[in-house]
Amino acid sequence: MYVGRFVIVAPDFAAYRVSSRSFPNRRIVDRDGVLTVGPTPDAPETDNPYISYNCVREGGDGVVVGNGSHVDPIAEKLDRGYPARDAVASALLALDYEKDDYDTPRVAGVVGDRSSVGIVRKDALVVKSVTEPTLVATYEEDEPRPIDFGGGDPEGIARRAYDLPFEHAVCAAGVTYGDGDVAVGFHNGE
Repeated sequence: MYVGRFVIVAPDFAAYRVSSRSFPNRRIVDRDGVLTVGPTPDAPETDNPYISYNCVREGGDGVVVGNGSHVDPIAEKLDRGYPARDAVASALLALDYEKDDYDTPRVAGVVGDRSSVGIVRKDALVVKSVTEPTLVATYEEDEPRPIDFGGGDPEGIARRAYDLPFEHAVCAAGVTYGDGDVAVGFHNGE
């Protein structure tokens, strides 16, 4: 099953995975603790604004994970003291779903103080607080739901997200959060 990009958010860890049929030549790079999705050196040139973005970024008392340009405003709202749920809801509502050929939803989550996960689709905005690992994806799995997914170190989290049995895995990120300590990792496939 193809679910597109997805996030998994728990109280003390999160994961993000890029799955793509259209733009598989992407990777995650670490830029001083901010994880960024971008094209590989051999990727064809494109003017698509949805190809490159920060997918993991600290903000306030948490870490944001997500599939697009909304990650930065969520982190900025957390820096200004917004509760996680409000930061996710307001940024998703403001930026709305992606205006591409598929009306791609935006997914995001915050791990940290009052972990939350959300999605904005063409037909709805859904944001939920989480107390257990919760998945939401751009397609098919577009309603937050619990998932059996354990924690661990960031690289292990990224690898497990990458290995989940959803089609067209490209790269994945993992993050842990505990008592204000943040660690990030990623996996760019084989």
